[in-house]
Amino acid sequence: MSNTASLKNTYAERIAPALMEQFKYSSTMQVPKLKKIVINEGLGLAVADKKIIDVAIKELTTITGQKAVATISRKDIANFKLRKKMPVGVMVTLRREKMYEFLERLVQVALPRIRDFKGIESKFDGRGNYTLGIQEQIIFPEINLDSISKILGMNITFVTSAETDEEGYALLKEFGLPFKSSKKD
Repeated sequence: MSNTASLKNTYAERIAPALMEQFKYSSTMQVPKLKKIVINEGLGLAVADKKIIDVAIKELTTITGQKAVATISRKDIANFKLRKKMPVGVMVTLRREKMYEFLERLVQVALPRIRDFKGIESKFDGRGNYTLGIQEQIIFPEINLDSISKILGMNITFVTSAETDEEGYALLKEFGLPFKSSKKD
């Protein structure tokens, strides 16, 4: 757990003062923080094969170190053979230590394992939050390649307390997310 403390300490000792200086905040309470990381896998295939949900829950729990939960459909959609309350995805919300631990593993280990990786896009939602789409769960070293039945993608959403995209970008860049060079740099 010493790594978790180091990332948290890095935020307190280096990132927060740098952001405070960059954006000229008058109080330390104005400095944006990372609130939570939400990992979500949409599994439309689960309508036909129920085992996919169990496999996805097991894999996401292994990757994050926290129990993943199935998400269920809210209404019937005949075209997709979907009934209300059927499991259609898997998600997990990380906070505090587990959030910092996952972020460190994502930046240090998982993202560099993506083939032909040139950085991630820097498109935010307008409120300082960022969602990263990953196409293959096999970039995480916790996944045993021999036990994979299907390649599944996921969305990783970084929820920050930043007011603007510019502040959110600066915060996540300081945390080490490898954004492609853009006009914001």
